[in-house]
Amino acid sequence: MSDFFELYDLKIEVVAPEGAKIWCGAKPGDHFLLQGEMLSLPPGQGFSIYSLAAVLPLLAAKQRVTDENDWMTSDAEIACPDPNCPTRLRITRTGKRTFRRADTTAVAKPTTLT
Repeated sequence: MSDFFELYDLKIEVVAPEGAKIWCGAKPGDHFLLQGEMLSLPPGQGFSIYSLAAVLPLLAAKQRVTDENDWMTSDAEIACPDPNCPTRLRITRTGKRTFRRADTTAVAKPTTLT
């Protein structure tokens, strides 16, 4: 059995209707990248912790290969958690990265699945 697995790199970007009043402090195009477990922001750009909290629970699933019929494969926009803010967070798979299990955990690989 292989000791390797793949994860998608992700770009999470703020999108909004043209001319919309944005309440979360973001601008359309603001984004962050997720490569493996590492999140990075462009220099000088912030990101609302509330917007981040809304999207974080979905990112681990978006990083993994999903069935073509799974909604996680096709649904890519998350609403801003502020009900008065028209922004959405668009999650885009940008590439794949290969990882070696032994480099990502100290836990031994189970011999059988439970």
